[in-house]
Amino acid sequence: MSRNKVYIVGAGPGDIEYLTVKAYKLLGIAQVLIYDALVDEELLNSVPSTCLKLDVGKRGGGISTSQGEINNLLVKYYREGKQVVRLKAGDPFIFGRCIAEITALKSAGCEFEIIPGISSALAGPLLAGIPLTDTVLSQCFAIATAHDPDILDWEALSRLQTLVILMGGKNLEIIVHQLLRHGKSKSTPIAIIRWTGTAKQKICIGELGNIVGKTRDTSLSPAVIVIGEVVGLRKFLEKG
Repeated sequence: MSRNKVYIVGAGPGDIEYLTVKAYKLLGIAQVLIYDALVDEELLNSVPSTCLKLDVGKRGGGISTSQGEINNLLVKYYREGKQVVRLKAGDPFIFGRCIAEITALKSAGCEFEIIPGISSALAGPLLAGIPLTDTVLSQCFAIATAHDPDILDWEALSRLQTLVILMGGKNLEIIVHQLLRHGKSKSTPIAIIRWTGTAKQKICIGELGNIVGKTRDTSLSPAVIVIGEVVGLRKFLEKG
């Protein structure tokens, strides 16, 4: 790792303990850290004291640095010969908006490397005791983002046994409406896992028919939403 690069690094679902070993080592040599929201503060303490730390936001609905500005920062500090770590929540290639950054780096002739992270789409259900697959209840699952629910194929999604939705807290009512409209039963189990992988994790269990009412006065961002019969296995799999 002597030559400088831009490392696009997945920070995992939350707690620093879910960071990969390689990602942790890269934080230790970072000269510039460009990071998104939803990153454990402890991660920011894992870089050298001389490291320049730049918060570029990217939290849904909040103020954030434009993608163009982020691209320019990556290229600028690479050209200055710095070891740059671009830290993203979860896994960079699961709704991590990497393509624009990689395109900018390639266009500018910058060397880069992608470091995988544990996505909250996988870790969230696991940490809530919900298996995404089961020999009887779930032979497949899909992951979707409901940041813009109008572009999703709800007819196709409603036929799946298990559905994991990210960035859907603010659009929960729309999600429920669309699934019911396309044939899902009101009794279909649903789990909303807030702040997964952190000490603040909270889990709300319900059904499509009552979950909107149960969470009406609750902030649901950030959250992982799991829909399907596998949610019912959580009680069975709870520790004794």
